[in-house]
Amino acid sequence: MLNRYRKSYEKIAMGLLSFMPQEKDLKVLQETIRKYDSDANWELYLYKKDDDYIGLIGFEKQEQQWIVRHISVDPSHRREGLGKLMVQQLAELDVTIQIKPCEVTEPFIEKCLNAKEEADMHV
Repeated sequence: MLNRYRKSYEKIAMGLLSFMPQEKDLKVLQETIRKYDSDANWELYLYKKDDDYIGLIGFEKQEQQWIVRHISVDPSHRREGLGKLMVQQLAELDVTIQIKPCEVTEPFIEKCLNAKEEADMHV
């Protein structure tokens, strides 16, 4: 289940973001968190399974689209379909909005969205 980021989740969010290659540097990581804290157009959601936060997805709002800037899953929970699930749940938050990737997230987001379209065709 996706939960909107709050300042009290900062350490958890930073830990999950640090799994992304471009967020390894502490200064970059702190700058990213500040962006989500201060810019109303940037939103971050953490994914909770059982009692643990094991993933996150962050996006930038632009008119009729949301640009996914960050997506990360704890390495011990990868290959369980959680990334795809987070993308699908994000799309369900507002069905009138188009979900788009940024350059960094494009390969993964395209894979997730194509999987959803294929599943919809088989229903």
